[in-house]
Amino acid sequence: MSDLIQNRKRSWLSLLALVAVCVLLNFLGAKVNGLLGLPFFIDNIGTLLAALLGGYIPCITVGFLSNIFNAIASPDSIYYCVISVFIATAAALFAEKLRRVRIPYILLAAVTFAFLGGVVGGMLTWLIYGMSFGEGVAVDLAASIDSAVPLGYLPSNLISCFVIDLADKLIVTVIALIIYKLLPKKLIGYTKTMEWYEIKVFGGSERKIRGRFPLRIRMTLLVGVSTALVAAAAVGTSVIQYHHSAVEEYTKQANYAANVIATHINPDSMESCIREGVRAKDYQNIKDLMLTVRDASPEIEFVYIYRVEKDGTHVIFDLDTEEVAADLPGNVIEYDNTIKKYADQFLAGEDIPADITDDEDGWLLSAYEPIRSTSGEVLCHVGVDLSMNHLRSDEIAFLAKVIALFIGFLIVIRTYTVWMAERHIIRPINTIADAANHFTYDTPQAREDSMAMIEGLNIRTGDEIEYLYDAYKQTTADTVLYIDEVQKKREQVVRLQNGLILVLADIVESRDKCTGDHVRKTAAYCEIILRQMQKDGIYADQLDEDFINEVVNSAPLHDVGKITVSDVILNKPDRLTDEEFKAMQNHTRAGGEIIDKAIALVGEESDYLTEAKNLAFYHHEKWNGKGYPTGIAAEEIPLSARVMAVADVFDALVSRRSYKEPFSVEQAMEIIRKDAGTHFDPLIVEAFFNAEDEIRRVQKLNLEL
Repeated sequence: MSDLIQNRKRSWLSLLALVAVCVLLNFLGAKVNGLLGLPFFIDNIGTLLAALLGGYIPCITVGFLSNIFNAIASPDSIYYCVISVFIATAAALFAEKLRRVRIPYILLAAVTFAFLGGVVGGMLTWLIYGMSFGEGVAVDLAASIDSAVPLGYLPSNLISCFVIDLADKLIVTVIALIIYKLLPKKLIGYTKTMEWYEIKVFGGSERKIRGRFPLRIRMTLLVGVSTALVAAAAVGTSVIQYHHSAVEEYTKQANYAANVIATHINPDSMESCIREGVRAKDYQNIKDLMLTVRDASPEIEFVYIYRVEKDGTHVIFDLDTEEVAADLPGNVIEYDNTIKKYADQFLAGEDIPADITDDEDGWLLSAYEPIRSTSGEVLCHVGVDLSMNHLRSDEIAFLAKVIALFIGFLIVIRTYTVWMAERHIIRPINTIADAANHFTYDTPQAREDSMAMIEGLNIRTGDEIEYLYDAYKQTTADTVLYIDEVQKKREQVVRLQNGLILVLADIVESRDKCTGDHVRKTAAYCEIILRQMQKDGIYADQLDEDFINEVVNSAPLHDVGKITVSDVILNKPDRLTDEEFKAMQNHTRAGGEIIDKAIALVGEESDYLTEAKNLAFYHHEKWNGKGYPTGIAAEEIPLSARVMAVADVFDALVSRRSYKEPFSVEQAMEIIRKDAGTHFDPLIVEAFFNAEDEIRRVQKLNLEL
């Protein structure tokens, strides 16, 4: 129990250390970029390195925290958490391929990162900044693109962002790979022992469960739907509140502007303006006051003074705008929508509430302030119209910020929720299920490892999972004891079988006075080659433990057909005649027929006898199809026979024969190297040379014996 706690503590500390270092790398990269004045960002080096070292958990954490820390100095950075998390997720997906340092993978990854950072991030920038990209190198490049190929403001800017971000992501990817390759292999290996290494939080590792959803999908749906509902409610409430707050601020501003004008106008001067119009003494002064108030705020669209009467709206003052010409003083115009709505209040001299309209003049908020005479009579109304068109872009920007923030948090929460579920629920259950399917291994060591794995889970959840675990552990222990007894009996039978095979092989071999210990040596070489192929991942879909054991155990029978060849031919010290060589070649067919008879006696074809037949019948076939007895080629030749071909020829070359002296190991290996792709399977030859030290050891040992 204490070891488990220590391992988990060590895992958490290593995760925190990796995240801290990688966040610092992101910060330093951005800092250096700023000092050099480059038009890039260089702020994802740590994110990519975290993906290469540990996969999803550290990578997404680094991407998220980097923006959180950057938000301290630049608050808007927090809204780009979602972009950083997207890039981190993509980096984790590409990590395995990037570790191989293949140019196509690097380019594809960089293009993907650039699309997320440049195009998706560019769209977010456009929304956040009110349908604008602001200023900078990217905007200048976009202008050049648009002038060369007219695409429009948005497409040209997105292309510009993508191009710049592509260069940025190529630089970042290369730097991250260089750092990764320079790290000590011991450190890289250490991260692979951590429980957070390559947790597939965005890819299922569970086997398909018929008629059911895997737990990971259920957890994702539960967390995703619940968080999305909360987010939708929060976003909706926030947008509504933002709208109301903005309208309230616009109303205050419009009322204030109207009040400033009304309070600074002398009622006597206004009576003069109503009577005399533009000829009034203070007419220009009042107009200048209105201009000053209008120019004080960019949101103020129209400023005017109207006298509302039953026959219509009498214009006293009206200001021109760039788009709309002012109505002339003294004109009588129809009621607009707001005046029509509150006509009775206007005529009665009552206070008029602010009103919002959306018509040909745009989205406007209108506020009115009465100008009263010294006796309290309403002479006219000051009207101020504020354009609310910016509110739309502001609301879209606000919505984009909130959604981006929620998505970033949602992905991080989802990642860690699934990770915790993976550790405490999914992994224990899957491990128990895997153990249930595979605990009946054939070797004692495998069974011991299986039991150690089950006991090492040490599930202490205090619920049904713990009960299931304890019950299964006890059942497994009892079953293993039974299997051990059965296995001992089986091993006795196998030893008897292999002993009889070696006796039979010795009988056949004893007739050939020049082959020495050929069957044992070729079997040893076959096992070395097969183990190396397994290590190198060559023909991995065929090379399981059972296959290797079957081939090694049946290898001594590969020349069983020689029992039908005459002693005279077997032991002839001179070169064989064509007829004698043909008789010698027939030992392959004879060997196959002998094994076929054994299969018939057994009554069924086992893997062991199948491989024995393949070895006996096909071990003289050649990769180029020029062998015997059938002339088949390449992978048509059974894998076991292709391995035996290399082992058989090598032993024949380095062994003494009545008709030749032994070749040196170097000479023999050069011949095999030369015949790769013609006589031998080139992949098997590759494994043979990779295991050269072990091959030499066995050859030397047999030579000394």
